[in-house]
Amino acid sequence: MIPRTVLTSIEESIRFKPVTLVTGARQVGKTTLCRLIAEKHGFGYVSLATGSERAMAVRDPEMFLRLHPAPVIIDEIQYAPGLFEAIQGIVDARKLETGQNAGMYILAGSQIHRLMEGVTQSMAGRVGIIEMSPLSMSEVLGRDEKPFVVDFESNIRRAMEHVLSVDDVYGMIVRGMYPELHDQPGLKASKFYSDYVDTYIERDVSELIALKDKLKFRQFMEYLASVTGQELVYDSIAGAIGVSVHTIQSWLGVLVAGEIVRLLQPYFERSNVKRIVKRPKIYFCDTGLACYLAKVFDAQTLRVGYLGGHMVETFVVNEIMKTYSNNTEEAGFYYYRDSQRYEIDLLILRDGRLSLIECKAGMTYDSSDVKAFSRLENSDYEVGPSCIICLTDRAYPLKPGVYALPVSSI
Repeated sequence: MIPRTVLTSIEESIRFKPVTLVTGARQVGKTTLCRLIAEKHGFGYVSLATGSERAMAVRDPEMFLRLHPAPVIIDEIQYAPGLFEAIQGIVDARKLETGQNAGMYILAGSQIHRLMEGVTQSMAGRVGIIEMSPLSMSEVLGRDEKPFVVDFESNIRRAMEHVLSVDDVYGMIVRGMYPELHDQPGLKASKFYSDYVDTYIERDVSELIALKDKLKFRQFMEYLASVTGQELVYDSIAGAIGVSVHTIQSWLGVLVAGEIVRLLQPYFERSNVKRIVKRPKIYFCDTGLACYLAKVFDAQTLRVGYLGGHMVETFVVNEIMKTYSNNTEEAGFYYYRDSQRYEIDLLILRDGRLSLIECKAGMTYDSSDVKAFSRLENSDYEVGPSCIICLTDRAYPLKPGVYALPVSSI
């Protein structure tokens, strides 16, 4: 098992919160990590994936919790939302009796919106929420992971520790970052993703909505994969798939809830609100899944095809966001595009400072490639060091305060 950065955050939550909720998409490694925690910290473990345990948890939550006393890990908690209220009563009673209730329950599951509904209704303030992503580049490379900030000296030093070739980056993009694909190097990615999509549609999607046409839903996923890293235009998607805009909105909500895709909102301030684009951009949370759905099965095809730039952008945005979520650090993530077609792929707002980041699939750039950065010179916030992250194997300056950085600098 590849060590996971997020384990430290989970262990910290256990020390301070009565309940820790670990959420993430199918196959990101939640169950493997939970079993490791159970062994390391002496928790019981029970899964609601199938069988009698799920039936009892749904039918009689109080009895289920008496049979599985704290400290315990309950996996696939989304199948028994009634447990949330019962758990609330137990953790509150423990607090009254002993004055201490930290580390009683770890709950793991997918379908974040359903889980958060249970949390907000029953256990607000009692739960530490940990989002678990597929593997990060740093985890695959076996190095420490910390939130990405544009700091040229540390960025350059980090990039030099693991020099990645263009083929290395494209290979990582096409294979994707699900743990099983890296734990089993001989496993064909196409076989993994074929099973993944079939199971996701048959089980996860069908449990959330009454899906009448599974083939169209798959076509919908394939279409979105072909536009990852681009603005979300509902009318275009609806026309291409042959369903209503309302249906597309419903289906997109399912993919967001399952952490298959994420939406990146546009950045605006009072001074530019009238001229900026209002639509979000859509990103697949894993480029390997996106490549499979877009029928791109090898690095060379991706490198020479029209999707190469968008997949590199998707990969870079995902990897930067993972460095924050894996360390449970907060930041605001946005993109910028205005009516004059100036665009910045990623803005990070943290500690009252903006960092501007372009994501590129080439190697050689100059100051003309960051002209859009000037659009935020009069921002309400200080604009700090900024960069292009691209496929160069060495960092180099573009203009004062702006560098081109290798992907491995993340």
